Amino acid sequence: MRILGIPLGWVLYFFYSLVQNYGLALVLFTVLTRLILLPLAVNQQKGMVKMAMFRPKMEEIQKKYAKNPQKMNEEMTALYAREGYNPLSGCLPMLIQLPILFGLIDVIYNPLTHLLRMDASVIDSATTIAQQVLGQAGMSRYSAEMSIIHAVAENASAFSTLGEGFVSAIQNFDFTFFGLDLGVTPSFALNVYLLIPVLSCLTSFLMMRLTMKNSVAASDPSTAKMNKSMSFITPLLSLWIGFEVPAGVGIYWLMSNILAIFQSLVLNKFFNPAETAAKVKAELEAQREAERQEKIEARKAAKEKQAAQNRAAAAAALSGKKGRKHAAPVREQTLVEMAEDEEIDEKALSQKEINRMKLAAARRRDAEKYGEEYVDVTDHDLE
Repeated sequence: MRILGIPLGWVLYFFYSLVQNYGLALVLFTVLTRLILLPLAVNQQKGMVKMAMFRPKMEEIQKKYAKNPQKMNEEMTALYAREGYNPLSGCLPMLIQLPILFGLIDVIYNPLTHLLRMDASVIDSATTIAQQVLGQAGMSRYSAEMSIIHAVAENASAFSTLGEGFVSAIQNFDFTFFGLDLGVTPSFALNVYLLIPVLSCLTSFLMMRLTMKNSVAASDPSTAKMNKSMSFITPLLSLWIGFEVPAGVGIYWLMSNILAIFQSLVLNKFFNPAETAAKVKAELEAQREAERQEKIEARKAAKEKQAAQNRAAAAAALSGKKGRKHAAPVREQTLVEMAEDEEIDEKALSQKEINRMKLAAARRRDAEKYGEEYVDVTDHDLE
């Protein structure tokens, strides 16, 4: 973590030099972190909006290949490629925050190195003295530098060999935030430090719920299920870590969650996946309804045209002016429809044509019932 802590230490050192208070420096550091991550958050929000727009296509693929998961995954991958969408892009902000968190832990554990900029040799000597003052059992197993600060507060004269400047630097070092010592690790004891991991957990849960609300509107069911699980796992993880690290880390996580919630509310005003998904769904339904009406009108027009041809053919058959072979062709399925509408007198047709219509009607009903293709009736079928 030291490698991650070095650059973050310089950032915190800059803020501490401005405000001379570690807590305020930590707040400024948190704000800077959120500003750096803002472009990624905007891209993530836009990605969810974009996914909400082509989610209907995803649902069609899921419905079409419900019994073929391999084919479904292939089609989903192809859809993502066509739409230019990377489903893992939403994980990037979280992945970036992890090294920031680990680096920050190193900075908080080693304030003499990162904030007071003391030499390593001086810190080693001070560690030996702190062991004598506090005893080996009194030394922090995580941070020797935090133990040095506590040892100076208990017996400053023991560090006189390191010079007045060393003791003065530590005594003037403000490691607090509204009176809280940010070097203290919270425990389950009933004190104000208990609130830090608890509030960190609650704000993390609220942030995850907002994220899940957006992702459910945009993502497929499997991803939504994973997001739902993460909405519980992440807050519990922050609660556990809050009791394992100094209060300063918990304050950073708490402030980061609060800023993320505010950021999410603002971005939802401009890029709202839920509203986009509802709008696209409504437009798609309207388009499908318009297409359905067009098909109905087209079938109706075709039916009326064929009906006119059939009436002409029936009239010609009755009058005897034209032989049957010269009459306009009669489509079996339309004859059935006309017969059902009582537009043809059965007496005007031969028994063979009547049988043809009845058989065609039966075939049409079976085709519609079982989703099969309608097959025209031939003379061979009537033998």
